[in-house]
Amino acid sequence: MTQFVDREYELDHLTGCYESDSAEFVVIYGRRRLGKSELVRQSISDRDDAIYYQAVESTAQNQLEQFVDAATAQFPSIQNVRRDWEVVLESLGEEDAIVIIDEFPFLIEEDDSLPSRIQRVWDLHLQNTETTLVLVGSSISVMENKVLSGSAPLYGRRTATFDLEPLSLTDSRHFFPGYDPETTVTAWSIYGGTPYYLQTIDPDRSLAANVQQSILSERGLLYSEPEFLLRTELRQPNTYFSILRALAHGRRTPNEIAGMAGVESQSLSTYLQKLRRLRLVERHIPVTESPTASKRGRYRIAAPLFRFWFRFVHGNQDQLRILGDDAYEELVAPELADYVSPLFERLCQRALRTLIDRQFRDVGQWWFKEHELDVLGLTDEGLVAGECKFTSSPVSEGVLSDLERTTAEVQWSGSPANAEPLYVFFSRSGYTDDLTDVADSRDDVRLFGLSDLVDQHK
Repeated sequence: MTQFVDREYELDHLTGCYESDSAEFVVIYGRRRLGKSELVRQSISDRDDAIYYQAVESTAQNQLEQFVDAATAQFPSIQNVRRDWEVVLESLGEEDAIVIIDEFPFLIEEDDSLPSRIQRVWDLHLQNTETTLVLVGSSISVMENKVLSGSAPLYGRRTATFDLEPLSLTDSRHFFPGYDPETTVTAWSIYGGTPYYLQTIDPDRSLAANVQQSILSERGLLYSEPEFLLRTELRQPNTYFSILRALAHGRRTPNEIAGMAGVESQSLSTYLQKLRRLRLVERHIPVTESPTASKRGRYRIAAPLFRFWFRFVHGNQDQLRILGDDAYEELVAPELADYVSPLFERLCQRALRTLIDRQFRDVGQWWFKEHELDVLGLTDEGLVAGECKFTSSPVSEGVLSDLERTTAEVQWSGSPANAEPLYVFFSRSGYTDDLTDVADSRDDVRLFGLSDLVDQHK
């Protein structure tokens, strides 16, 4: 059974559009599997004035016929109108209908004139009605180029845009409510916040059993998922596979990635740009620097499941078949803490705003030469610097000394004069007595455990 979690903001906003006294044009897009279709279906589940049409890869005429069939089922009065997108949409506008077209890029593939025709019927007829038109798409490049960009025919018409994001750790927990904090962090680090992936988890089974069944087994629902999606989006995916594998194995700079992937350095940026447009890879920079000016960018896989798959599945299929049910214990378990660690850092960065009562200008990582901070928050009261340790040993006082020395290397022009840094720690395995005593005696040191991270994360 499909479990629908969160999205209250989007549902409330959509309902407001449906009940508006003026015409509304809504665009919903985002990476595949994030629940866009389920969101719009939920939003009209109790309405009788809405049409939901999910486009398929078919001829333009077939697509139009199927749309008219869906519309006629709800509004029989349009049965006899001419089979033409503009005529049909104009007729639905006269009914003040809610019209949802899912997978809109499939329609554009067959009829590139459709955005211009929708623009015309919107300008001449629909904008003067109380209708709501919702266009939904998973092909981010098509939605951006054909619907959202300044050169697109529909530019300037939309009244609301939803760029759907993955679920937070807090909302992801609804799919495995019985897991302890460590297993919760680990589960998120593998499945991420993608509802379709989280839906495969059986909350009554261990995380190891779930990963073994859904990802590592040939019969698993997610065993070929990243490969399938990449082959859907990319014409020649093998080079992209090599780049993603390099990223999954910890290569971060262009030179490191190109070296492991076997890609010419000068052509790497083109591949990375495409992966960024698909929201599969993201570039991040030291948090104190300008996104447009910084030349010290690093790259990482944005979607945890893709990172896990390229680390443990891609290239290991033969070994997975040989190991069978022992694959998780043999391949994954020995490397799991190392795999989770950088994703744990991301969770700590996101949680900082709710755990520390300050107004943050920005939160992220920081590095310069040999110096690096897992977490650095910029506030008007000074720096908030942190270490994240997903290790089996408790964190000791010596780590605080290292953190103080590294923080002293940070140069940030927004820091107030004489402002003292606040030091924060996130630990999987707790803290030694000496560091606990220091934290008890100092106002500028805060210690957090996995429970704090999981319970406070937004």
